[in-house]
Amino acid sequence: MERKPLRLAILEGERVLAAAGIPSPRADVESLAAHLLGVERPRLLLLPPLEPAVLDSLQELVRRRAERVPLQHLTGTAALGSTTLSVGPGVFVPRPETEQLLEWALTRIRSVRDPLVVDLCSGSGALALAVARQRTDARVLAVDNDPAALEWARHNADSLRATADTSVEVVAGDVTDPTLLTGFDGIVDLVVCNPPYVPEGTPVPPEVWEYDPYAAVFAGRDGLEIVPHVLTRAIGLLRPGGVLAVEHDDTHAEAVPALMNDSGTLTEVQDHSDLAGRPRFATAEKKPQGPSGSS
Repeated sequence: MERKPLRLAILEGERVLAAAGIPSPRADVESLAAHLLGVERPRLLLLPPLEPAVLDSLQELVRRRAERVPLQHLTGTAALGSTTLSVGPGVFVPRPETEQLLEWALTRIRSVRDPLVVDLCSGSGALALAVARQRTDARVLAVDNDPAALEWARHNADSLRATADTSVEVVAGDVTDPTLLTGFDGIVDLVVCNPPYVPEGTPVPPEVWEYDPYAAVFAGRDGLEIVPHVLTRAIGLLRPGGVLAVEHDDTHAEAVPALMNDSGTLTEVQDHSDLAGRPRFATAEKKPQGPSGSS
């Protein structure tokens, strides 16, 4: 086999992935090539023709992606905001849909000095690490109950500590436990959560049902099995005036805000859309103390 321009290899890979039903074939094959060659995607077409062995390796990655192995499992990484995390078997892969929640959260604590932040149902630690990287003055706790997810979160927290002037504390705990983090009750500035929320029986892509942990995706018949526990624990943790952001299914635009309003303790309840314009997360503020809003 002769050397071949990377441009042609990318075109061939794009055709293979498109035929396999991959939603973003060009972006995926470019990401695989960039991972394999150790360069940024914009520099790919500046590279010289590829050796046959490299072409074979790229074809193998494309073949596995065509089999619906998640792109992030093939590259070993996923991004949220400006943070790149290690991911793989046994942990939920962060999605671009969570970017808007992250931006909202960072905006709401912009004026808070040394904020205390809790990420419930943290999985790989994605939201916790993304907040910590942007707010190096914050104390951030990442909480999950799954042993495999906790291993990934600890690995990512260790990597963050080694490369940045900040850290994340990883905590083993279950959001359904009313005693979870009670030592922090009433003092947390921000709670974020991307819980399991997909209603059971909902069709999902092969990358989800074959590779994401079932318990990290589905949450009962209506997808709302975990959210009430998240709200209960968040209300306990937040200081008066502290804020909360919870990701939800796109069928929950009314249900999750209603649960927040029904709590009697949360105010400024609002639902938000993701990058694709679909209902994706709800936010609220814990009522301030005093005559106008005792909590």
